Amino acid sequence: MLPADLSLTDPLLLAQALIRCPSVTPDDAGAIAVLETALTRLGFRCHRLTFSADGTPDIVNLYARRGEQGRNLCFAGHTDVVPPGNGWSRDPFAAEVVDGVLYGRGANDMKAAIAAFVAACARRLQAHDGSLPGSVSLLITGDEEGPAINGTVKVLGWLAEQNETLDACVVGEPTNPRTLGEMVKIGRRGSLNGCLTVWGSQGHVAYPHLADNPIPRLVALVQALIGTPIDQGSSHFQASNLEITSIDVGNMATNVIPAKAEARFNVRFNDLWSGETLEAHLRQRLQAVCDDPALWDLAISVSGESFLTQPGPFTEVVEQAIRSVTGLSPDLSTTGGTSDARFIKNACPVLEFGLVGQTMHKANENCSVADLEALTSIYERVIDGYFACKA
Repeated sequence: MLPADLSLTDPLLLAQALIRCPSVTPDDAGAIAVLETALTRLGFRCHRLTFSADGTPDIVNLYARRGEQGRNLCFAGHTDVVPPGNGWSRDPFAAEVVDGVLYGRGANDMKAAIAAFVAACARRLQAHDGSLPGSVSLLITGDEEGPAINGTVKVLGWLAEQNETLDACVVGEPTNPRTLGEMVKIGRRGSLNGCLTVWGSQGHVAYPHLADNPIPRLVALVQALIGTPIDQGSSHFQASNLEITSIDVGNMATNVIPAKAEARFNVRFNDLWSGETLEAHLRQRLQAVCDDPALWDLAISVSGESFLTQPGPFTEVVEQAIRSVTGLSPDLSTTGGTSDARFIKNACPVLEFGLVGQTMHKANENCSVADLEALTSIYERVIDGYFACKA
């Protein structure tokens, strides 16, 4: 529960309240209720949205908006966290502050950033007689660290059904490698997973002519995938990268030629490709080595397409807010993994900026209280700057 006398202008207090909800995906553990209470107190209209799908857990999400007119600036994030794991020197859900550092699962990724944005809204309201310069909203999911099926995607679908438009979005994922203000993510690489299965026929190792060993063929096919770079990168993206993540035969016998061998891989790809064109390119490489479709199979799944928010007025607003607080000019980057920005980019321009990410998903996850305060000031300037910008 959120204490009635808790000051919403202090991001630390709300961050602690959120961290004390052990909301390991898919368990909400009261985190959405804490946030909903805070936003309702600030005059936001809140919609708690629970979505379901066969074979996946129900997920509680929240969409909250204050203001009805003009452009809608959205902040997106997630209240779910990964399991705490072992190796903590303190309770991962106690939200202790020690020597100016807030510890807890979610302190870095990304409950503290949510608290910073709420505090930025609260300060803006306090300083301007209860008004915001335009429509401000929050899209918060409990499914970012999970399968991402009943979270942001379905909230966006619900918004479309309600004729609710997002005009720009800041995702509060931790984006800075070492120092707050170093990096803004203006895009992300796509992610393609592949499973290459190669068929042969089982037999005795002493009689190889009576069998067909699939392993040498698998080795040749894998070499076709990794032997030459996929591309050299593009103006805003590094080169696409294919990593073999598993090679498995499942054969425990020393005197048996197996009938099947399998390799799994992931490709993080840039904006030179779509998932579809990249799959076609990979199949061409494999067919050049073995053109018999009966001898191998490639199963592909794409968990996210690459995207880029072109530098312009929106990115400049965020850059200026960062410079005014930290004195740093951030890199506009597309590095790293995927986030829910990969879904939001279909609705509006989106970028990511949050805390320093060195401890996310680790034991003793933490954030500097000074960084939390600075992030709140940056978000407050983003709100003012966005609505002051004509474009």
